[in-house]
Amino acid sequence: MLIKSQVKYIQSLGQKKFRDQEGVFVVEGPKMVKELLAAPNLELLYLIGVAAFRETGIPFIEVKESELERLSSLSTPNQVLAVFRKPVFTAARFDDRVTLVLDGIQDPGNLGTIVRIADWFGISQVVCSSDSADVFSPKATQSTMGSISRVHVMYEEPVALMSGYPRLPVYATVLEGKSVYEQGRVTSGWVVVGNESKGIREQLLQRATHPITIPRIGQAESLNAAVATGIILSHLTAGR
Repeated sequence: MLIKSQVKYIQSLGQKKFRDQEGVFVVEGPKMVKELLAAPNLELLYLIGVAAFRETGIPFIEVKESELERLSSLSTPNQVLAVFRKPVFTAARFDDRVTLVLDGIQDPGNLGTIVRIADWFGISQVVCSSDSADVFSPKATQSTMGSISRVHVMYEEPVALMSGYPRLPVYATVLEGKSVYEQGRVTSGWVVVGNESKGIREQLLQRATHPITIPRIGQAESLNAAVATGIILSHLTAGR
């Protein structure tokens, strides 16, 4: 059974400062928890759920649905909750691969979905500006649908990071640029996606070597950042 200190601890992980202090994050739901239990770069700290969810050989704290509801960040708790240490990755490399750069993506659901999209297209590294949402927040982590264990998400200032790799091309998504449909396949460099309303900040735009755009045919004012990222990566990274 859960004790009061465990309840207080898990509830505190809804706040970024406590997740950062402890180096942990929370996930919920049978499908995602089972996927992350199998991830080689994650360490399980707590596995808490109703009797219907029990993994053989794994320490498990059984609770009632009412108790799980107290811990859950979801409107409808989903059988099981797990606390993991943040994933461990090998040192990042930038010179021989495509790295996705997110500038000011502040909606956690969008951020998590973008990480999932990156995983789909084989992008293993994502750099987020410091004002982007926390990928380990409950909403963002749930939106990754397990990709959080496979995609190395880093928080760095993109301009400073890019300055160390001056020869790498920078593909920046803007309103006026070369059509992404005409841009050839990319095998290395930076693909930059900005805030939906503000776009890419000026200092970062100045580093763009390849401004690209998704041509607008209709009258919509803008695209959701995650949708735009999916379209861009499908054309820049898919095999041709």
